[in-house]
Amino acid sequence: MTDPRSLPRIGDVAPDFTAQTTHGELTLSTWQEGKWVVLFSHPADFTPVCSTELTEFGRRSKEFGALNAKLIGISVDSIHSHLAWHQNLGKILGVSLPYPLIADSTRSVSELYGMIHPGASATVTVRALFVIDPKRVVRALIYYPLNVGRNVGEVIRVLQALQTADKNGVACPVNWVPGDKVIVPPPKTEKEVADRLALQGVERLDFYLTKKSL
Repeated sequence: MTDPRSLPRIGDVAPDFTAQTTHGELTLSTWQEGKWVVLFSHPADFTPVCSTELTEFGRRSKEFGALNAKLIGISVDSIHSHLAWHQNLGKILGVSLPYPLIADSTRSVSELYGMIHPGASATVTVRALFVIDPKRVVRALIYYPLNVGRNVGEVIRVLQALQTADKNGVACPVNWVPGDKVIVPPPKTEKEVADRLALQGVERLDFYLTKKSL
């Protein structure tokens, strides 16, 4: 088994793979189509916490689409289990899953991404999530234990923050949401310090901590 400590890290190129999914066989690098990708694992089909998570991703899938992002789920269940569960969720919760689910029964993708943590379970994936940018670079990792569901709103916020930072060359402070002030990158030279002190129309707490509106 791959050591989970070898999981892809922020700044690494996301490992490519080809896998069977509920939308047919796909290869990450071609399926991505120049978009952001949110790749997330769940422990098992037909389980209560996972059912609430996957349907919430389904309910909010258009929000991810509006952010030029594609969703893709994964677990070690079979394709038949995925398909049956998808139908069941539609029946009992009234939510469709418009994104593909990877049937990783060989655990090849799960191990490639360090999703199986033997200390939690040697047989199922923990709740791992990778935000991958259009250049297929890993930009964020979020891990949850088996018994705690994710906050899908936080995943959307992280995606919005990354895109805002990339577009504007800024950073996003604690609890940032769209519309809040952003942080101007700290100066690296004495000239940049002087330039920073001369900036107008900003919230200057100190030369190294300056906020502005976009």
